[in-house]
Amino acid sequence: MTSNQQRAALQRQIWQIANDVRGAVDGWDFKQYVLGTLFYRFISENFASYIEAGDDSINYAALGDEIITPEIKDDAIKTKGYFIYPSQLFANIAAGANANESLNTDLAAIFTVIESSANGYPSEMDIKGLFADFDTTSNRLGNTVTDKNSRLAAVLKGVAGLDFGDFHGSQIDLFGDAYEFLISNYAANAGKSGGEFFTPQHVSRLIAQLAMHKQTSVNKIYDPACGSGSLLLQAKKHFDAHVIEDGFFGQEINHTTYNLARMNMFLHNINYDKFNLQLGNTLIDPHFGDDKPFDAIVSNPPYSVKWKGSDDPTLINDDRFAPAGVLAPKSKADFAFVLHALSYLSSKGRAAIVCFPGIFYRGGAEKKIRQYLVDNNYVETVISLAPNLFFGTTIAVNILVLSKHKTDTTTQFIDASGLFKKETNNNVLTDDHIQQIMAVFDSKEKAEYFAESVDHDKIAANAYNLSVSSYVETEDTREVIDITKLNAKLKTTVAKIDQLRADIDAIVAEIENA
Repeated sequence: MTSNQQRAALQRQIWQIANDVRGAVDGWDFKQYVLGTLFYRFISENFASYIEAGDDSINYAALGDEIITPEIKDDAIKTKGYFIYPSQLFANIAAGANANESLNTDLAAIFTVIESSANGYPSEMDIKGLFADFDTTSNRLGNTVTDKNSRLAAVLKGVAGLDFGDFHGSQIDLFGDAYEFLISNYAANAGKSGGEFFTPQHVSRLIAQLAMHKQTSVNKIYDPACGSGSLLLQAKKHFDAHVIEDGFFGQEINHTTYNLARMNMFLHNINYDKFNLQLGNTLIDPHFGDDKPFDAIVSNPPYSVKWKGSDDPTLINDDRFAPAGVLAPKSKADFAFVLHALSYLSSKGRAAIVCFPGIFYRGGAEKKIRQYLVDNNYVETVISLAPNLFFGTTIAVNILVLSKHKTDTTTQFIDASGLFKKETNNNVLTDDHIQQIMAVFDSKEKAEYFAESVDHDKIAANAYNLSVSSYVETEDTREVIDITKLNAKLKTTVAKIDQLRADIDAIVAEIENA
């Protein structure tokens, strides 16, 4: 199957599952059950594959739980981070789902056992609460046990029917594509803002390439507002051929999305000892501050959210914000995320951050922060993107690229607002569009109506305005009109009109005389 065929088949299958439970479960809640079931299937297959170790004579799902010794269990948890008995595997539960009168409570018990298997091991905090949002006993599934079981069975059977071989060998990002499809279908209708938790894969590819451009190895990759982990995972895809020494790091404030991000790590074969995701408010309660700085930072933080700001007198002395001499406005935390990322960035690395365009031209504290960034030569590039690239918002966002190793004092501006392809309700960046942006980002050369590199003094004289439109001339696509030819044509037209009026007057006079 090609990637497009796999994606289409995945969407058809998910829509069929939705039809099976339509009218019973709100679409937004349904999303959690599909993603949770996908995750359950993956870790089951992944664990069975680990136990079988490529030996075709072993079928872990067909074995009895009684053969598992404490030594086998201990060794598996130390390696994989969790343990699943043969009877608890997705394949076995899905096979008997329709006839299982206690399916909902059995699933709840299995999820508890899988999570608790990590207790006392280094993986405990990476596994704990992973299934918290997969509530199999919730009344959202139905008022009776029979209703709950029938709907759970429908989801299990549907996910079991996905036939793409093993997850790791799939041509597509199964979890990302499923999440993207569910959000695009349900977010708008449900009045939810779930799109903020997910950066579309095509935008993620661009951000990852910008952050890791020309780096042959990185110590670790970080997203301070990681959502469901899509940006970190695009970084993994882009950097698979090289070395990521210490793995993937992130922080997320929303508990449900934090669970999705951890699931996503496992779904992409990132073992528990290669990622460190933390729950909490990055701006007020940051993690990883005592660690080594990061060589690559990718981020799509929430736009213009409120934060404590000046209401907390300790923040102005925080090492992340103090160098700028001012805090981001309480009503707009955008630059707080930018300064946080900058403080976590290593001397060799880059940070690529999706930003609301208003922060690049407004005055007050935001202007002072821009001045700090420009005067200290941290701003490498500002890229304006096309509108309607993200779920839940039509605004045309910018990407801010920060660097601590610039060799000159110019700042690059790229106008990519014309690069997009219309697909369904959203615009997308194609691979060709991304290549165009990366080519000019790499060369730093002037490209008419597309890219311009501007020296420090010009930006300072322009009140430290970092809007792309202030420096990249917009192509005038209006039709060029030859005034001389137009006037001659008008003169001829007027003469014809005058002659026509004279002819009409003569006819009218002739009629009146008759």
